[in-house]
Amino acid sequence: MSSNSPRPSKAERRDQAREQARQMREAQRKRDQRNKFIAIGAVVVAVLALGGVGGWLWMQSNQPSIAYAGDDVETITLADTTAPSTAGANGGIPVGKEGVAGEAEDGNVVVSVYTDFMCPYCGQFEQANADELASLREEGGVTIEYHLLSFLDAQSRGAEYSTRSGNAAAVVADQAPEQFPQFVSALFEDQPAEGSKGLSDGKIADIARSVDVPDSVIDQFTATASGQDYRTYSPWLQANVNQMRTDMGQVGTPYVAIDGEQFQGDLYSTGPLTQAIEAAKG
Repeated sequence: MSSNSPRPSKAERRDQAREQARQMREAQRKRDQRNKFIAIGAVVVAVLALGGVGGWLWMQSNQPSIAYAGDDVETITLADTTAPSTAGANGGIPVGKEGVAGEAEDGNVVVSVYTDFMCPYCGQFEQANADELASLREEGGVTIEYHLLSFLDAQSRGAEYSTRSGNAAAVVADQAPEQFPQFVSALFEDQPAEGSKGLSDGKIADIARSVDVPDSVIDQFTATASGQDYRTYSPWLQANVNQMRTDMGQVGTPYVAIDGEQFQGDLYSTGPLTQAIEAAKG
């Protein structure tokens, strides 16, 4: 079947070819321009990213350290530090029948609990045993001795939660000893996940208020040692870590000892530790 349209002349075919070529060049120009913008954008994003990393690194390197970071961080001893007034020479904070930090009744069975507020296993230990330990000491004849550690600072994404919470507990032990055991329990009840930034200083303060720690004491949670950036009791917390390494040959929590002998039973179920303490009481 033939078409009624006349065949384009040679000149018309030439003009059509030229127009198609022009359109192709224009399309290619737009693609090249778009690719150029994409490439420039990628470079800008990369530069900004590098600048952001550099800025973050600069901020990290110039941010005051809350934890103790002296040259002797691995060797500092308890004797070299300022301890809470209620702590013993061995770094433990004893709590006896009346539930007040600093009690150390003669002849009591001493249950030493080594703990870090970021340690999830310490949280499990507290959940299983805290009420039992409180009952035992309230009956008399048992002293619970808390050894506060800060070795899990690295597990709070630079927020040094172990030091911040441990320092707050040390401040309470020193200045509000009647609230110390309740504050320790409350910190574990609101324990953050390991690997998170931990609780903010404001949240730690709120927890302290919930167990009647005075605001004048809470204000000291963020105080620093004279002329230093680190918190008041952070050298003492680090010395406790070093002392545990010296005494036990390791650092790990929870660690529980009864009259100096490590409890080897189940730490995460209610009952076994209680039975061992009652046996020690005789």
